[in-house]
Amino acid sequence: VVAMIVRPSSVDEKLKVEKKYSYSHSLPEFLVGPSPFELSIDLNFSRVMAFVLSVLFSVYYFQTRYWAANNILGISFCLQGIERFSLGSYKIGAILLIGLFFYDIFWVFGTDVMVTVAKSLDGPIKILFPRSLSIDEVTGKHNDLSLLGLGDIVIPGFFIALMLRFDAENAKIPPTPTDMHASFPKPYFHSCLVGYILGLATTLFIMIYFNHAQPALLYLVPACLGSTLLCGAVRGEFKAMFAYSEEEEDEEAKDGSADTKKEEVAKKED
Repeated sequence: VVAMIVRPSSVDEKLKVEKKYSYSHSLPEFLVGPSPFELSIDLNFSRVMAFVLSVLFSVYYFQTRYWAANNILGISFCLQGIERFSLGSYKIGAILLIGLFFYDIFWVFGTDVMVTVAKSLDGPIKILFPRSLSIDEVTGKHNDLSLLGLGDIVIPGFFIALMLRFDAENAKIPPTPTDMHASFPKPYFHSCLVGYILGLATTLFIMIYFNHAQPALLYLVPACLGSTLLCGAVRGEFKAMFAYSEEEEDEEAKDGSADTKKEEVAKKED
């Protein structure tokens, strides 16, 4: 209703709250950082409304346990995790995927622990797919649900996001300031994303066809790694792909921010 009456941007400007607090402390620096400890509060109308709607939606989920609400929360957790975490380099990503490839196979085929835990825990730690339209008359829920663990989305998601940043590096897109709308070729990102979709489709098909739990990473890892390796071979960028690392960029960003702070201090002293 508010959006129909006034522009959200103007409401944000009127109801915006920005405050900064500074507290001196004697605690170890490795625990809480250097003294003084700085705390900032940045609120606006959009963030407050998003928080209120999130609380209401969470209450609705915990009261109904509806599968679609479960999926919305689960996908939100996945997006937050992928956004905030970086594998660092292609080699680390490949080693992680290969290790989890064997881990997933063992815990699904070698023992029933993972399947039992996934089915028994009732929470947004998995994505649910109704396999039929029949609904239980007593509980009001779908009788037959397939599930996909969030780890099968987040772990390959880390790798796909890494490939997107590798494409940006090849296109000479500066990491800072970040331009989310920048247009550039994304061959590795698209190939890895297509590989993930095909791998996930294969997982669902085999699971439904054989009516047995499947380790999703058994199909997702070869699909993601194979698609990027094939793309690198076709483009002749094998060496650049395996040499790609974001750790150097992080160090340069830290050095740049440190130099900026020194310049600001020098200006204040002058």
